[in-house]
Amino acid sequence: MRNVLRALRAVVVLGLLTGLVYPLVITGIAQLTMSGEADGSLISVNGKLVGSSSIGQVWEGEEWFHGRPSAIDYDASTSSGSNLGPNSQDLSDQIVERAHAILKLEGSYNQGLTIADIPADLLTASASGLDPHISVAAAELQAPRIAQVRGLSLEQVRALIDEHTEGPALGFLGEERVNVLELNLALAQAA
Repeated sequence: MRNVLRALRAVVVLGLLTGLVYPLVITGIAQLTMSGEADGSLISVNGKLVGSSSIGQVWEGEEWFHGRPSAIDYDASTSSGSNLGPNSQDLSDQIVERAHAILKLEGSYNQGLTIADIPADLLTASASGLDPHISVAAAELQAPRIAQVRGLSLEQVRALIDEHTEGPALGFLGEERVNVLELNLALAQAA
């Protein structure tokens, strides 16, 4: 009977430590040291929530920079990639469909644009399906369209891209990238 009581006490104590105390301590540390990120990196404009800088979203219309395609339609509750491999005909068909859509959208603003000129991140979905960033090359490809549609100079649009370009994580992981939500908010303010 003593062993049963000890085991029961251990379960209760460990349950409280790992199920209550530890999460509360970690949440408290996160709120004190990086509250914005801990709360979801939410961005508000004039008191209205417009999105999260950590989660990609759909941008419709020629006046906006478009982000990476999403295999899950930007549904944050089901973060996932397509799981389609390099030999998948479905993936190949998706890439061709996206390439033609980009050529149709960007072609009149980028004379001589070919499929080979389109950055890979505009053709393929990210592993999470929620990537909020695009490459600098993907932003630059869209800059002539944005400038013309918004009535801005190409230099103004490129300056916005430069201002919102983030370096590699920790200074060496990955490549430079642009957060689409933050860039589009700056674009709306500039226009």
